[in-house]
Amino acid sequence: MKKVRKAVFPVAGMGTRFLPATKASPKEMLPIVDKPLIQFAVEEAVAAGITDMVFVTGRSKRSIEDHFDKAYELESELQARGKDELLDFVRNMIPKNINCIYIRQAEALGLGHAVLCAKPVIGDEPFAVILADDLLDGKPAVMKQMTDTYDYYRCSVLGVQDVPRADTRSYGIVDARPVAERVEQVNAIVEKPKPEDAPSTLAVVGRYILTPRIFHHLENVKPGAGGEIQLTDGIASLLSEEQVLAYRYHGTRYDCGSKLGYLQATVVFGQRHPEVGPAFDAYLKTLGG
Repeated sequence: MKKVRKAVFPVAGMGTRFLPATKASPKEMLPIVDKPLIQFAVEEAVAAGITDMVFVTGRSKRSIEDHFDKAYELESELQARGKDELLDFVRNMIPKNINCIYIRQAEALGLGHAVLCAKPVIGDEPFAVILADDLLDGKPAVMKQMTDTYDYYRCSVLGVQDVPRADTRSYGIVDARPVAERVEQVNAIVEKPKPEDAPSTLAVVGRYILTPRIFHHLENVKPGAGGEIQLTDGIASLLSEEQVLAYRYHGTRYDCGSKLGYLQATVVFGQRHPEVGPAFDAYLKTLGG
């Protein structure tokens, strides 16, 4: 009865939709007010009891490693200036028991390939996959909701939400039937179907808990366009031998892979920020009308 204690963060993508901001800096380091997207993702994993953070990186992603590493010069400067509160924050961004592991994805061959790169670290354990540009704001944390679901059903779990039918071509879409409140059994999953071909409007939104059997299927699926290995195809193959569930999570999703979603998240989190929230909210009110 193994617990989910490892999470894979595929962070090797180019982030072309945010150029030129992402020319030299990863999209996962884009800040929502003063916290980068990747930190939100890691904090969500920590809240679910996950201790091993596995980052599948690519070229120009060094800043992600630096962000979670010890910053001797910065800490010395803050200490010298007596900025104890900031010093404490920098030293304790993540708990001391958290392990950060980095694996290089030499070629961008799809999300399924990125997950497969993590196989040597994951071994025979269940694990989470978290896409940092999907910022999910939920209480309890969405990944905690999903690990609780996994602990009960002991099978792969996909985080899902309904989307407009016109948008199905942007998601993996599941055909599923309800088995409990917010839980559905997946019968099929299709990658980015046209609206007229989509089996439903229930979309997978960047949160997965997968059994280690997924690696066998990712190693054997046929690559698609550009030689990419799609995680959706691996899950579709996994369905032939294991149960997979779709979980309708409690919370709000901000698609921070898009400019509009990123701006929406910035406004919402800016309004609740303890330092600038009230003043920012007052400013927004002056723009009304």
